[in-house]
Amino acid sequence: MERITSRQNPICTHFRKLAASRVYREETGEMLCDSPKLLEEAVLWGQPICAVLYTEGVELPPLDDQGTRVIQVTESVMTSVSPMKTPQGVVFSCLSMKHLPPEKLEPGRYLVLDGVQDPGNVGTILRTADAVDCDEVFLLPGCADVNSPKTIRAAMGVHFRRSICQCTVDQLTDLLKGAGIPLYAAALGENTADVREVDLSSAAVAIGSEGRGVSQAVLERCAGTLKIPMSRRCESLNAAVAAAVILWEMTR
Repeated sequence: MERITSRQNPICTHFRKLAASRVYREETGEMLCDSPKLLEEAVLWGQPICAVLYTEGVELPPLDDQGTRVIQVTESVMTSVSPMKTPQGVVFSCLSMKHLPPEKLEPGRYLVLDGVQDPGNVGTILRTADAVDCDEVFLLPGCADVNSPKTIRAAMGVHFRRSICQCTVDQLTDLLKGAGIPLYAAALGENTADVREVDLSSAAVAIGSEGRGVSQAVLERCAGTLKIPMSRRCESLNAAVAAAVILWEMTR
């Protein structure tokens, strides 16, 4: 077991850069995760772990002999490397997934995130989609980094047990067209339908950004738009909440 007491140690610098920079994460092929719970999920689902930093008194799950560096650090060092305001005593780096789209789709229930920029919303949506067994979630350009610490924390282990796809609008369109799956958007239009009245048993639904909604490029490829009935006093819902309602309707 190693022990580190200096914030300037190279592994600490590496962890801080993983937390702060999307470019650095992509260059290294690693992502940063925090909390004992996420470490347990990573071990459970066989995610290759590069290095673990932990503070005294924290119990670690059994780590396979895969060359993982296990390093005990001081509370001061943990505070300097953890992306959380209140660290939980464990921070670790692991190999990041490629998030490539599949070659083809089968009939099923698909969710599309179009420019959802808040990492907490993206992670929460991924967690909800996993809970209702959505077949796939597609992230279009403009979404928050799926491998950022905030997204990973909000998703609570989904990264380790489910595929998450990143693709362009054209790639998504080709996949859906090849499988005969209609694309809808959660947006208001001339012929917007009540989400409860549309057959979504085999469909894809796009959720737009928090500020601008679904992009024009996606709307042009949609078979129709959907609305969630709500009080006249309410103008819109948070993206993660809207996604949860639509995912429930797709399941129901």
